[in-house]
Amino acid sequence: MRAVVINCTLKRSPETSNTEALAAVVEDELRARDVKVRSIRAVDLDIPPGVETDLGPGDAWPGVHRTLLESEILVIASPTWAGHPSSIAQRVVERMDAMLSETDDAGRPVAYNRVAGVVVTGNEDGAHHVISEISGALNEFGYTIPGQAWTYWNRGPGPGPSYLDADSGRDWSASTARAMASNLVAVAAALAERPMPAPPS
Repeated sequence: MRAVVINCTLKRSPETSNTEALAAVVEDELRARDVKVRSIRAVDLDIPPGVETDLGPGDAWPGVHRTLLESEILVIASPTWAGHPSSIAQRVVERMDAMLSETDDAGRPVAYNRVAGVVVTGNEDGAHHVISEISGALNEFGYTIPGQAWTYWNRGPGPGPSYLDADSGRDWSASTARAMASNLVAVAAALAERPMPAPPS
């Protein structure tokens, strides 16, 4: 089984990413369950705006798209900015929109029989809103969202420290991340055993 984690931090490598740090807890648990994990920091790639899979020379999205199709599990990790997903996360979701018109050899949307989850960090409130926005989009594209397929950490209302700067709440975020990974693997395995058919016309 394979998973891809798309980190939608605004920070370019090698800058430290709080979002990457919490996503790594999910990655470690996935690997402990014999899942091969690839991590992509989207901001490091040239991903122009658009709703097509390939926008031509210089577009890095086709490579990400191939990784999506090679993976049974997708995790999108995003910081919270002004209560919303990062602009990078929005860009990723917009480019994934092209998957709505792509089908596999059995006539199913290409995202069918794949599962997805969300990781959110931020030193402000709004994590549940970010989870809902991203999960809703992924479900629309055809991904299955298992129960409790998310984890988050935030400081709460007002300014404050970031994930790596504070101990408060991190144990809860980590245990929720491990539960998230377990649920993603369980549902991905179930779909592999009994795939969803193509939708009726």
